[in-house]
Amino acid sequence: MPIVVGALFLGVASNFPSSTGARPWEQGADQTLSGCRAIDGDTLNCAGERIRLLGIDAPEMPGHCATGRQCAPGDPYASTDNLENMIEGSMRIERAGTDHYGRTLGSVRSDKGNLSCGQLEGGFAIYKPRWDDGLVIARTCPAALAG
Repeated sequence: MPIVVGALFLGVASNFPSSTGARPWEQGADQTLSGCRAIDGDTLNCAGERIRLLGIDAPEMPGHCATGRQCAPGDPYASTDNLENMIEGSMRIERAGTDHYGRTLGSVRSDKGNLSCGQLEGGFAIYKPRWDDGLVIARTCPAALAG
């Protein structure tokens, strides 16, 4: 009987998110995305799933920078347009968890490359090491951080 109870517990526990917010089979797993569009310069909506790009902060749309927060400088419309232009062909994500808004955190790439790297390379976002889980973006696009 203890084996059955233990197996039942493991089966139920495996359906709950880990401490990072991702389910064990999702976290770090490379998965295909579809129906993606840019919400702003660092957030996508892919078939209803809101995805926050790892390691970057893009300029906020007017009225969206919280009082007391130092928001990324730049043109939020140009940043959003650049991200939208990078959404092309096959879209893949490596999930890293969820943020306090319930958005999926992840490293996303299209046929044009890693989206966080593209935003950094074009000057449409700034790098935030504390938002780069496992320094994924630092390792993926070191040239974008050197400039």
